[in-house]
Amino acid sequence: MDPELLQLLVTRAMPFGKYQGRLIADLPGPYLAWFARKGFPPGELGRLLALMHELDHNGLASLLAPLRKPPGKPPAPR
Repeated sequence: MDPELLQLLVTRAMPFGKYQGRLIADLPGPYLAWFARKGFPPGELGRLLALMHELDHNGLASLLAPLRKPPGKPPAPR
């Protein structure tokens, strides 16, 4: 499995549709399953959606947690 593709799952947003703007790693399983049934889009987006579907379907989505950026920290008090 390509680590660069895994990193893209937690940084690339869905470019269209109902979940436009949501990270691919955060797309709901039923939405990914719909693409699996109907066909993934061509190119990199399709490969990322297919990979996320495999991770989600096999209960491995939690493997992406260490790759996520931590939420922004508030500025330190002076």
